[in-house]
Amino acid sequence: MDAEEPGSRAPVGPGTGWPGDPATAATPVARSPGDAARLAATAPDAAEVDARSSVCRACPRLVAWREEVARARRAAYATERYWGRPMPSFGPPDARVLLVGLAPAAHGGNRTGRIFTGDRSGDWLFAALHRAGLASVATSTAAGDGQRMLGARITAAVRCAPPVNKPTPAERDACRPWLVRELELLRPTLRAVVVLGGFAWQALWPGLKAAGYPVPAPRPAFGHGTRVELPDGPLLLGCYHPSQQNTFTGRVTAEMLEDVLSAAARHAGLGPPDDDRGARDGADIRTGPGSR
Repeated sequence: MDAEEPGSRAPVGPGTGWPGDPATAATPVARSPGDAARLAATAPDAAEVDARSSVCRACPRLVAWREEVARARRAAYATERYWGRPMPSFGPPDARVLLVGLAPAAHGGNRTGRIFTGDRSGDWLFAALHRAGLASVATSTAAGDGQRMLGARITAAVRCAPPVNKPTPAERDACRPWLVRELELLRPTLRAVVVLGGFAWQALWPGLKAAGYPVPAPRPAFGHGTRVELPDGPLLLGCYHPSQQNTFTGRVTAEMLEDVLSAAARHAGLGPPDDDRGARDGADIRTGPGSR
């Protein structure tokens, strides 16, 4: 099967032609948490982390769910081929800004093959990334759509779409080695990390520690606009997740999202393009109620 067969019910096979697929038929497959830890630790570069993580089968519940979603599909996407695999990160291997989310959506990234695409959350995020100077265009709909990240990279704490958007602690921990290796490889260039939501905030701290970054004790609580500067490490910025629940209720606005991303870009020396928002460069990050 290949990516030219939109009606196929099978997940996309590695190396069969899906745009941006980092894996090949020869990419080693993790079939247990121990395999995932070993293959992540020995990945020589970010491209190989993306390749190996994109074929991971270490968590049986997540494998079954993501592939069932790809087979059953949502009626609105009945004629589309689903990716149906773990989500590779998106962005350059020498990024100065890293965005960390929870996990791909069942009919979002699990369908499109690119993290944070295929749903309204992605629409909000890529529009804000573009305004902050971190993405080449304001929209991204799927892998291979021409979008380019500009000094920024997007990843997830859990790389498979979980049932009801809730991975188990064991699944979170099994997936952590991919994030740890990514953080290790990014260390020479990484200057800022934007953490999208409380789950990703909690998942990030053990990953940072395992990757050799100094972390504070106790760990700071999550909140929109929370800033934590790690000694000899990146600036961490908390940001409400642009979920429909948060955007519909006004818990997070487009301006709030852009402010956090622009703060990360400025800290990393990747400031937004010159325009009439320049007067806001020194402004405090806007916050809203709650802490999601």
